[in-house]
Amino acid sequence: MSVEEYSVDDPAFVKSSAKLQECPEADRPEYAFIGRSNVGKSSLINMLTGRKALAKTSSTPGKTQLINHFEMTTAGKPWYLVDLPGIGYAKVSKKDRASWERTSREYLTKRENLMCIMMLIDSRVPPQKIDMDFMVWMAKAGLSFSMIFTKVDKLTIAEREAFLPHYTQHMLKQWSAMPPHFVTSAAKGDGRQDVLGFIAQTNPIYRKPPSLD
Repeated sequence: MSVEEYSVDDPAFVKSSAKLQECPEADRPEYAFIGRSNVGKSSLINMLTGRKALAKTSSTPGKTQLINHFEMTTAGKPWYLVDLPGIGYAKVSKKDRASWERTSREYLTKRENLMCIMMLIDSRVPPQKIDMDFMVWMAKAGLSFSMIFTKVDKLTIAEREAFLPHYTQHMLKQWSAMPPHFVTSAAKGDGRQDVLGFIAQTNPIYRKPPSLD
């Protein structure tokens, strides 16, 4: 039996929004990508879409400061990919960082077409309290999320074999089971089919509100 290959057709930037009310109409399924600053979010988005410069990358943490919507189509179904400001450290004032995080949390809790939050985690570092706290907050808010481990190409073979069992062991001290998770490399394309397949299989669950018909 052949395995279906998933792709993103005609990816395009739609708009940047400073607040929830400025976001595009919620007329299709939506997936929000978020993580600590410099986790490799823009590189991952470019890898998933097959466009090298769709999302702007930078070596400076905290470059993403707005809610960025990208229009996608996978398996004939249109959807939005949303690039959110990073959580935690960034080379900006505490006031600006707090403002970004308020904007992200308002979007995450009130955006009615949000299907899943894709929580990016750097596979090279041990479990971080800020990541753990944010996942607990999402769970308490009743938000669906998946974990995407990034930059596995930067691990040795031994490190790659060890990091996920170690992270799972740490998670299970507080969680009854690991959330859905994916292991990726933006540089080598690892995990691309897994993430796009998950999105393609989740999209049909979305039901457009009658007010948008």
